[in-house]
Amino acid sequence: MSEYLVIVESPAKAKTIERYLGKKYKVKASMGHIRDLPKSQMGVDINNDYEPKYITIRGKGPVIKELKTAAKKAKKVFLAADPDREGEAIAWHLAHMLELDIHSDCRVVFNEITKDAIRESFQHPRAINMHLVDAQQARRVLDRLVGYNISPLLWKKVKKGLSAGRVQSVALRLIIDREKEIQAFQPEEYWSIQAEFIKQHEVFTASFYGVDGQKLELKTEADVNAVLSRLDGNRFTVKAVTKKERKRNPVPPFTTSSLQQEAARKLNFRTKKTMMLAQQLYEGIDLGSDGTVGLITYMRTDSTRVSETAQQDALSYIESTFGKDYVAQEKRKEKKSANAQDAHEAIRPTSVFRDPQSVKPYLSRDQFRLYKLIWERFVASQMAPALLDTMSVDLENGGVLFRANGAKVKFPGFMKVYVEGTDDQMDEQDRLLPELKEGETVIGKDIEPKQHFTQPPPRYTEARLVKTLEELGIGRPSTYAPTLDTIQKRNYVVLENKRFVPTELGEIVTELMLEFFPEILDVEFTAKMEKSLDEIEEGKMEWVKVIDEFYQEFEKRLHIAEKEMKEVEIKDEPAGIHCDVCGSPMVYKMGRFGKFVACSNFPACRHTKPIVKEVGVKCPHCHEGNIVERSSKKKRVFYGCDRYPACDFMSWDKPLARPCPKCDALLVEKKLKKGIQVQCVKCDYEEERQS
Repeated sequence: MSEYLVIVESPAKAKTIERYLGKKYKVKASMGHIRDLPKSQMGVDINNDYEPKYITIRGKGPVIKELKTAAKKAKKVFLAADPDREGEAIAWHLAHMLELDIHSDCRVVFNEITKDAIRESFQHPRAINMHLVDAQQARRVLDRLVGYNISPLLWKKVKKGLSAGRVQSVALRLIIDREKEIQAFQPEEYWSIQAEFIKQHEVFTASFYGVDGQKLELKTEADVNAVLSRLDGNRFTVKAVTKKERKRNPVPPFTTSSLQQEAARKLNFRTKKTMMLAQQLYEGIDLGSDGTVGLITYMRTDSTRVSETAQQDALSYIESTFGKDYVAQEKRKEKKSANAQDAHEAIRPTSVFRDPQSVKPYLSRDQFRLYKLIWERFVASQMAPALLDTMSVDLENGGVLFRANGAKVKFPGFMKVYVEGTDDQMDEQDRLLPELKEGETVIGKDIEPKQHFTQPPPRYTEARLVKTLEELGIGRPSTYAPTLDTIQKRNYVVLENKRFVPTELGEIVTELMLEFFPEILDVEFTAKMEKSLDEIEEGKMEWVKVIDEFYQEFEKRLHIAEKEMKEVEIKDEPAGIHCDVCGSPMVYKMGRFGKFVACSNFPACRHTKPIVKEVGVKCPHCHEGNIVERSSKKKRVFYGCDRYPACDFMSWDKPLARPCPKCDALLVEKKLKKGIQVQCVKCDYEEERQS
C-alpha cells in the first residue's frame, strides 16, 4: 500500500511524477481548482472584511471524494500544485477540504518536472505560504468587486453579455488610444536619395547623408533639386572610411512575455496557443523508452535567471558541439525588470542535452516548433558574442555627401544557433562593401530621389500589446492570454491582418468607463495595484486593507454611475440586402465565430448568412461563379467558388482579375516571407516581387 499521497493539478503531471517517486507514493490530480467563488453572485462579503464565500466547483464532487478517501489511507499528504500564487491557493483549498494543517510541511514546489528536481523538492517540503494565498485572494476579490459591479451596469445601460475588468479594460483602452492616434495622424512629406556606385566591376549602394559635412533632412522636392544641382558629374571622392569590430551579445532566455512575443513573430502562434503548448511541454511528453518527461521549466515567469547547474550543462554542450570558442567567457549579469517578481527561473529546456531533433518523433509539429524555439534561445543565451566587421564609407561630390554602411560576420558566436526577431537577420548582416581607401574615386549612377510620407503608429499585434502591458506593469504572465481572449470574445476588438481594431461597442464601453470609473482605466493606478499585490505576497501589506482602500472610493463612483449613466442604444448596421425568407432588411451581427448577416425580423425570422468577400474574379473552373474569400476551420484564408459544392475550385493564393500575358491562365498573388509574388498557375510567368 502507498504510504504517501501527492496531489497535483493535472493527470499528465501526476503520471510523470508518480514514476519518479516510486512505489511508496500515490500521485492524484485535483483537475485544477476544487473551490472557487460562485458564478451566480459576487461571493464577497463586503461588510465582513471582504471575506470570500468559496463553494465547491460543480462537477468536482467525485474528484474530492476520491482525494478524501486516498488522504485517509495515506501516512502523509503532499500538495504539489504549480509554483505560483494560483498554485499556492489551490494547495490551500485542498488543505481546507482534506482537513490538513496548513502550518505542517505539506507543500512541495518544483520549477521543472525532472527526476532530480522532483526528488530534491520532496527533501524540502514546507508549510503553505499564506502571503502567496492572500495575494491571490486579493486579486480574485478585487476582480470580483470590479467585474460583478460594473458588468451588470453595462448590461443594463448598453447591452447584455458585456464585462469590465482591471486588466482587460486597460488593454482595451490602449488599443482605442492607438486607434485615435492613427485617425488623428497627419502625414508629413520627406524625401530620400539612393544611388549605386561602381568601383571597377563592384557595385554597392549608398544613401544621401548631407551637405558640407552636415546632416540634412530632405523635406520637399525643392530640397532634393537643390542637392542634385550641386553635383558636378558622376565622379565621387571617398572622403572617409571607418572600420570597426562590433560585438553583439545574445538575448537572455525566455520569460512568459518574451516567449509569447517571439512565438507570434517566428511561429505565427496566438498567445493562447503558445501557453497551451508550453503547458504540455512542461507537464510531460512520452518519450518512448525514456517514459514521460517534462521538457521545459515552468512557463509562467518574469525572470531570466538560470540555475548554476543548467548553465554548466549548457557550457559543456556548447563546447562539445561547437568548440571552445563558442562558449561564453564571462558570466552575464541578469537584467531584472523593475516589475519582475523573480519567483522562478527563465523558461528553458530541462536538459540541454535533449536537443530538438532527438525528441521530434515524439512531439506534434507545433510542440516541436515551440520546443525548438525555447531550446535554441536558451543555448544561444549561454554562447559567446558574435563579432561583426563593420565598415562606413562617406562619398563626396560638390559638397554633397552619400554614406554607405556594410557589415560582415567575422565570428558568428551565438548567431550560429539563434537570432531574435526574424530567421534571416544573419543574412542581412552580410552587406559587403568593396575595399575602399580615402581619396579614391568611384562612379555614381542611378541616383534616384524618392518621395515618402511619415506613417501613423501601427495597430497593436498580440505580441506588441503583451510587451506594452508588461512594460507598463499591467497584469502578470498568467493574465495576458486570457485578457486578450476576453476582449475578443466580448466583441470589443476584432483582429484584422493580425492587428487589433476596436469595434463601436469597445469604444462605447471605454468612453463610459472613462467617464464614471477613470481609475480602472488609468495605467498608473492599475500598475500601482499590481505592486500592492506583490507587497501582499512579500508580507509587507495586509490584503484586506488594500481592498478596502480601493473599494471605499470605487463604491462612491458606482452609486454615481447607477444614477447618471445614460442608456446607450447600439443599432445594428444594415447589410444592404434583404432576407431570402421573409424579405426584411438584413443586418450585421457578431457571433461566437465572428461577424455574420442576420434577418432584422428576429426572432420571427431566424434566417442568417455568412459574410462573403468577393475578389472580383470569375471562377476559372466553371466560368459561372465568382471567387470569394473564405476561412478554414483553423482561420486560414483561402479562395473558392461561390457555387460550392457544385464547383469545388479552391486556392490558398489570391486569384487576380487579369490573365497571364504569356498563356492566358489564372494569375495569383503568392505571399512569401519577404513580400508578394505574382505568378501564373500554369506556366513559368512571374512578376517582380513586391515588398
